[in-house]
Amino acid sequence: MKGAAMMLLLLAVLYSAAHAQSPVLVELFTSEGCSSCPPADLLLARLETAQPVPGAHIIVLSEHVDYWDRQGWRDPFSSPQFTARQQEYARIFRDNGPYTPQMVIDGAAGFVGSESGQALKAIAQAARAPKSAVRISAASGKVSIQADELTRAADVMLAITERNLVSNVLKGENAGRKLPHTAVVRSLVAVGKTRRGEPFKADVSISLERSWKPADVQAVVFLQDRSTRKVLGAGEAPLVVP
Repeated sequence: MKGAAMMLLLLAVLYSAAHAQSPVLVELFTSEGCSSCPPADLLLARLETAQPVPGAHIIVLSEHVDYWDRQGWRDPFSSPQFTARQQEYARIFRDNGPYTPQMVIDGAAGFVGSESGQALKAIAQAARAPKSAVRISAASGKVSIQADELTRAADVMLAITERNLVSNVLKGENAGRKLPHTAVVRSLVAVGKTRRGEPFKADVSISLERSWKPADVQAVVFLQDRSTRKVLGAGEAPLVVP
């Protein structure tokens, strides 16, 4: 009987390992002023809700750039910070310059953000890469972060996102359209740096704008290599409001 119990335990462990999900960070650089972007926005939402890649837990970020704001419609979610972040990726990927929509997988691969086949292939490949475990909780205006040790130095990035956002676009290329968004990045900050061979632990205070809906707010933490910008680990948690 004891042998049978041990065998069942071993099978459970092997099943869990076989079905373990590796976090994969999917960033979408988008704009409400870009007529090519709505299909990419919808793809990002499908990746988040359907989780279609076996072995991958897809964590999504929607980052609205501001260089379309001069084309007749100012995106209410746009920020020069996301334009600068995309320009950094353009240098790493040796692109001619930033473009929309662009999807970036784990900081390692960038392509046109509406290409679903390429997205699924890149996510599956990223899920096979080894990652550091990241555990987070978000409650009462504080995000607690724990990460296993890394063999490389990394920036610890904290994004606060909001789901279920909708805009009625009045001008520009998408004039007259109602555009839904998910995981819109409301805040993105570096909250620490890892040291090689050491775990990371921190408690970070956060504040929410009154216009944000707490039930739709999520905290995302990811570890990004300081030189290559590849994502070495990631985690997410809903915000718990007392």
